[in-house]
Amino acid sequence: MSVEIVTFGCRLNTYESEVMRREATAAGLGELKDGAVIFNTCAVTAEAVRQARQSIRKARRENPNARIIVTGCAAQTDPASFSAMDEVDLVLGNEEKLKSHNYRALPDFGVNDFEKARVNDIFSVRETASHMVDAIEGRARAFVQVQNGCDHRCTFCIIPYGRGNSRSVPMGAVVEQVKRLSGNGYAEIVLSGVDLTSYGGDLPGSPKLGRLVKTILRQAPDVRRLRLSSIDSIEADDELMEAIATERRLMPHLHLSLQSGDDMILKRMKRRHLRDDSIRFCAEVRALRPDIVFGADIIAGFPTETEAMFDNSLKIVEECGLTHLHVFPFSPREGTPAARMPQLRREIVKQRAARLRAEGEHAYAKHLASLAGTQQSVLIERDGLGRTEGFTLTALDAGQPGDIVAAVVTGHDRERLLAAPAADTRDRAA
Repeated sequence: MSVEIVTFGCRLNTYESEVMRREATAAGLGELKDGAVIFNTCAVTAEAVRQARQSIRKARRENPNARIIVTGCAAQTDPASFSAMDEVDLVLGNEEKLKSHNYRALPDFGVNDFEKARVNDIFSVRETASHMVDAIEGRARAFVQVQNGCDHRCTFCIIPYGRGNSRSVPMGAVVEQVKRLSGNGYAEIVLSGVDLTSYGGDLPGSPKLGRLVKTILRQAPDVRRLRLSSIDSIEADDELMEAIATERRLMPHLHLSLQSGDDMILKRMKRRHLRDDSIRFCAEVRALRPDIVFGADIIAGFPTETEAMFDNSLKIVEECGLTHLHVFPFSPREGTPAARMPQLRREIVKQRAARLRAEGEHAYAKHLASLAGTQQSVLIERDGLGRTEGFTLTALDAGQPGDIVAAVVTGHDRERLLAAPAADTRDRAA
């Protein structure tokens, strides 16, 4: 039987799940009579942890004899609670999950309670190995981990305790992996990390993300699309800004870690930017790359947030020209400073999250309407669906998964663009 992996959370988890699949298979989990299910969890919100637990229980009901392994950030930050679940056979930390020997327990994968959890101190990890994968199963784009961990301590965030301190993959190893994936037919490569714009600070010479982007595009000419995952705009370096302006193969889509539009809340979050920094950054990038599309993470209902403070977050959607909004109702994470701050009533948090999502939906609908009649280059992800260079979901009946197709936008249905193949259905950059 094959190894089943259930992935929660970020793009970095998506990438790491493919490494885990390879390592677990090498360890022989695919040979187990009743199979194995590995849960790669997320700890960013209490809801993400709840969903993971729910899925684990469901998996045990549906696969009573399968071996169930839990790993990822939730397992790293709270291994004891997952070890206490009767449904779980093994708990692995974020470092342990990437090494095949950790999937080899006792004969026939038997474990006892004493060794049920294998989770070491993530802050003792000093390097991020360049785990090479030849493909990302079932996907038109491939993710490349270039950085892990975070040196910042935002008051709401549990992730540093799941990922450890910031550490980077050497540039040469990144380029080699990008070349390999491109050679295997992936038209789009996504650079991912926990704090992507901190890339290189721990490497000799301290190269920054902009240098990495330029080096990849120079040394891997077959890469047709290079995309960045979430970035912290305050860390954007000059070379990255130059690459955004001049490198057409760097996709015009940036997802920003804004978190709030109010200065006082940003200070209480211990963020390193203010609202004017975000607005100024978006204006500068738009001047360099007029077709840029911005997404952002914003938290609704942070402790002490007043209605006026929340209103600043609503306003920043338009002021920054945000399109793809990820809204998080504030979720107190045990062990973080924000969990000890005066909390808002849950109904207020939920109401504000709903209002922020509605603002995001309105902005997204305006974005869809603005693209009517334009020609877009669409990467087909699966039959009938793809993404533009600006990462806008597009319905298009053309091409095969992995193809980049030139298309004309004919309209939208508020969720996606509707498009038809252009006269020349193949992208001219092919």
